[in-house]
Amino acid sequence: MAKMAVPRKRGKSKDRDFDLQSLFEWVKKLLFDPSKTWIVGIGLLFAEIVVNIVVIWKIKYTEIDWEAYMDEVEGVINGTYDYTYLKGETGPLVYPAGFVYIFTGLYYLTGHGTDIRTAQYIFAALYILTLVCVFAIYQKTASVPPYAFFFMCCASYRIHSIYILRLFNDPVAMFFLYLAVNCFLINWWSIGCLMFSLAVSIKMNILLFAPGLLLLLFKSFGVWWTIPRLALCAVVQLVLGLPFLFENPVSYITMAFNLGRQFLFKWTVNWRFLPEWLFLSRYFHISLLACHLTVLLLFYLCKWTRYVVPCKYNTTFS
Repeated sequence: MAKMAVPRKRGKSKDRDFDLQSLFEWVKKLLFDPSKTWIVGIGLLFAEIVVNIVVIWKIKYTEIDWEAYMDEVEGVINGTYDYTYLKGETGPLVYPAGFVYIFTGLYYLTGHGTDIRTAQYIFAALYILTLVCVFAIYQKTASVPPYAFFFMCCASYRIHSIYILRLFNDPVAMFFLYLAVNCFLINWWSIGCLMFSLAVSIKMNILLFAPGLLLLLFKSFGVWWTIPRLALCAVVQLVLGLPFLFENPVSYITMAFNLGRQFLFKWTVNWRFLPEWLFLSRYFHISLLACHLTVLLLFYLCKWTRYVVPCKYNTTFS
């Protein structure tokens, strides 16, 4: 008598296939869905904490500007408020008053600048806080897939070097800039302008963002109600710079806000491929500025500004 064929049980196989498909869909959404920004961001933040600690312990610190920063603020601590006489190992003090105050605080927190390890941990914390600000911007705009965060924010050796292996002042200025951008995204324009001006008070290169901010202010408030916000930025600079302005206003303004300052070719990274004579050329500098302004103009003339919604309460100091 022929045996009857027993049908194979495929239930478990189907369940396994379904689970794998669900897992694949979940991973795909996690990597590509901007609404998942904070899930990926939190994971990267924990990873970055570990990476920063490992880098601090395993990779040798390189002295470039930190000792010069400490020499410069030490002059202020000793009672010198004339920028003519404030100098460090790499040259005269060329940063505005906000830099002096913040790095004076770091001077005391790091044993007069001698405790490099503590300074590295402080800058590591600043790096993590900056990443939080950047992830918050991505979360609010919902325009960048989460997988890009690793490459754009966390995979750069140079960024880690700038923060915890070099202790430059750029990270401090950029932190306040990212705070300002977050404020602008939630329509806290006055607080955003305050944060922006604080960033400028630390390092003048933040002024490169000023044309874009001016465009946003004009678009959101019109010319008349933009004036109070620009005045707020100016008042911040005035208040912070008062001790130095009282002592020698010409020296402070020309040193801290020297738009004609020449950078040395040996310190450049992005333009290393250029010959030195071209990098030092004033025509090259002017052409870069012209390109910057041209791109902003193109953004304005094209449809980019459709995302900028005029403020409904443009008669208030919001």
